[in-house]
Amino acid sequence: MEFDRRAYADLFKIALAENRLKKSSDTFKIKLFLDKAESSLLIAKHIKEINPTQDQPPKRYWDYWAITVSYYSMLYAAKAAILSKGYEVSTHDTAQIALGHLLVPDELEKADLEILNQSHKIFEEEYVHDFEDAKTESHIARYSAIKTYTERRLQEVFDNATEFVAKIALMLEDNNL
Repeated sequence: MEFDRRAYADLFKIALAENRLKKSSDTFKIKLFLDKAESSLLIAKHIKEINPTQDQPPKRYWDYWAITVSYYSMLYAAKAAILSKGYEVSTHDTAQIALGHLLVPDELEKADLEILNQSHKIFEEEYVHDFEDAKTESHIARYSAIKTYTERRLQEVFDNATEFVAKIALMLEDNNL
């Protein structure tokens, strides 16, 4: 799906008006959210690698939680990045909106960052798509009666979460966290 900068800008304004997004100067939370994101990734990895014994729930139930915790690691990292831009979000959808509006640079901003040798600060639109994908999978894992994940799909969501959290940590590194 094509990234629509204008749609994200419009949704951002609506979220502000509806108080799902608010200005915040609570920058001390940035490190807390980033720590929570990184710790959640470790927990997701542990859950993903569990080989249950016969007296434990079947593997598919562990996979549901590995997907969910992977997504939450992305959500916490997103909250840290959004807070670094002076905002806090109150819903999952608003986090995606804020990511798309606040973090994905336009072509001119990308060029400037590359010229300044700061391309590590470029948050590509694919990260917003990965966030949306993980959010969807997490919702399905939590609310559908049964869903079986292939090892490949589970690994894909986990890998995307790992890259997402690492990218945000790298971007926020300049904030001396």
